[in-house]
Amino acid sequence: MSGVDVAVVGSVNLDLTVPVGRVPRPGETVLGADARRGPGGKGANQAVACARLGLRTAMIGCVGEDADGGMLAERLRAEGVDVRHLVPVPAPTGLAMIILEEGDGESTIVVSPGANGRLDAGRVRAAEGTITGARAVLAQLEIPIPAVAEAVRLATGTVVLNPAPARPLPRELLSRVDVLVPNRHELAVLCQAPTPESPDEVADLARSLLPGGPRAVVVTLGADGAMVVTADGVARVPAVPVRAVDATAAGDSFCAGLVAGLLAGEPLAEAAARGCRAAAVTVSRPGAIDALPTAADLAAPPAPGPAASPA
Repeated sequence: MSGVDVAVVGSVNLDLTVPVGRVPRPGETVLGADARRGPGGKGANQAVACARLGLRTAMIGCVGEDADGGMLAERLRAEGVDVRHLVPVPAPTGLAMIILEEGDGESTIVVSPGANGRLDAGRVRAAEGTITGARAVLAQLEIPIPAVAEAVRLATGTVVLNPAPARPLPRELLSRVDVLVPNRHELAVLCQAPTPESPDEVADLARSLLPGGPRAVVVTLGADGAMVVTADGVARVPAVPVRAVDATAAGDSFCAGLVAGLLAGEPLAEAAARGCRAAAVTVSRPGAIDALPTAADLAAPPAPGPAASPA
């Protein structure tokens, strides 16, 4: 498939979510509420979010040759995502174990990559026509780095990389990225520095990546919104006040909103503001893919509450 708006190269997981009053300490057991099973994974979340925002979207990734893999592929297809490059492989479908704190909606997540770890450079090259024909390529780090590097190398459109979960990246890979979208903790890992706390520290650390690295860095800052850092300066983007229920897919919807804004021709700060609106809708609902917004949701006024958490 060529001529899509966005090719998403990334993970597809089954999410198992257990709401708890608080996260247990080491060696402690706590009782949780009813568990929820549903589709997720950063790649799948971002692909569905892009599709719901009106973008022609293709997914490049791997699922297991099991019932969960078939279910997830069918769900993405039903959401309007092209899944011809979502390849079944002889491995378990990826699994995310999510502990969701009731009250503030923050989540603690353990991911077993499973089939996602089998997405190699060769399987990415098999989708070359889709990637080179896409107006944007969106990737994350729940898949092997060589697969990400190959997708970035093949891209001819705008490259957006969400470096999560955080790990150091080769400078050569970063130099091919147009917009890097970390949160402050991921930014610290990329720079091998302590987590920045103040806005000035965030800006300085993000700025340090620019020489020979990405053309822009958009740092998500939770309830403080986002910060756009380019060679031309720094812009702050406020969060949208909503009542947070579940922040699991907030960063993924932020990325999708950002890409949608960029492909609509918006300046980067305006596209980041669209990302904040998408994140605000997402955190106000339970679940991952089930919580993702549509374009109509972004046009509606948000429900009141404390500031949302983009990531």
